Amino acid sequence: MQVEVINLGPMENCTYLVHQDGQAVLIDPAWDMNFLEHTLQKKNLKLLAVLFTHGHFDHVKFAQTLLEKIGVKGYLEQNDLLLSGIDPQFLHLYEGEQTFTFGPFQVHIIPTPGHTAGGVCIQLENCLFTGDTLFPGACGRVDLPTSNPRQMRQSLLKLAQLPQDTQIFAGHSYNGKCSSTIGYEREHNPFMRNALRDQELL
Repeated sequence: MQVEVINLGPMENCTYLVHQDGQAVLIDPAWDMNFLEHTLQKKNLKLLAVLFTHGHFDHVKFAQTLLEKIGVKGYLEQNDLLLSGIDPQFLHLYEGEQTFTFGPFQVHIIPTPGHTAGGVCIQLENCLFTGDTLFPGACGRVDLPTSNPRQMRQSLLKLAQLPQDTQIFAGHSYNGKCSSTIGYEREHNPFMRNALRDQELL
């Protein structure tokens, strides 16, 4: 399984192209669908599904165009439907923890509300795509509509229990990097450290 980081748009967004044996899934495609479609064609990849970590515009912008053109479904936690603005006919909506299989990919959905009500992390093998829940050294904002600081702490605590060598891939390039490990964040991320310290209060 290969993971490619594609930086698109004015907000240092990270779209992820995950592929194996000529098949692929896209995570948080936004901003430039022509570039993403060209990339799939150039690599001769068949797109099986599109997965969204949450519904904020900078993670879904213009994605409906790609869904409609290629004819695949976008997978979105139902609590973020209105936030996304995507027509439901192009989506597979779900609620809570899920496991999906797309070709060679087994996708485990971990609900991580806090940044948004329907925020999730997407796990494929040892890779965890954290959207705006967890960044290297930080976490997502909790002062936006449907955000919840208490839920964010609970979500960070949940992620802290994953194997320490789990590789995280965040939704934005943060402090010049988009990836880290759970073990490193447990030790160095002040927001995750606070969640661990205060877990008995959550």
